[in-house]
Amino acid sequence: MVPMTSSTSRPSRLDPEIAARIKRSPDGLLPAIAQQYDTQEVLMLGWMDDEALHRTLTTGRCTYWSRSRQEYWVKGDTSGHVQHVKSVALDCDADTLLVKVDQTGAACHTGARTCFDADVLLTDAAADRAGSGTHTPGQ
Repeated sequence: MVPMTSSTSRPSRLDPEIAARIKRSPDGLLPAIAQQYDTQEVLMLGWMDDEALHRTLTTGRCTYWSRSRQEYWVKGDTSGHVQHVKSVALDCDADTLLVKVDQTGAACHTGARTCFDADVLLTDAAADRAGSGTHTPGQ
C-alpha cells in the first residue's frame, strides 16, 4: 500500500525523511521554481505535492500537480517541451523547491521561452530611476 501524505488525501511514495522536512501549503502543495541549469534563466513556477516531488526525483522529468485539473502532469508529455532534471533543492524555509532543468523548447504554456517575459514590471533602468524618485512601469 502506498502511504498517504500528511496534508493531502493523495497517495505518495516520497521518502518519509524528505516528506518530514517539507512545509506545505494548506492544500498540501509547495511551489517549484524551474530554472535553466546552465544560464540560470527562471523558466516557470509549478506546484508539487509529495507524489509529484517523488516522481520528479525518481524519473528525472518534472512532474507537477495541476490545481485547475486536479491531476499530475509531466512537463512536455503533451507539448514536447520537456524538462530534464539536473538538480532539486529545498530552500532554507523548506517551503519552496528550486528545480534546475535542461529545458527543451518553451517552458510557458503560451509558447514563450519563460513565463516571465511578457509582463515586466521593473527593469534595471527603471530601478535606477526609482532610486532618484522617478519610476516608469514596464521599462
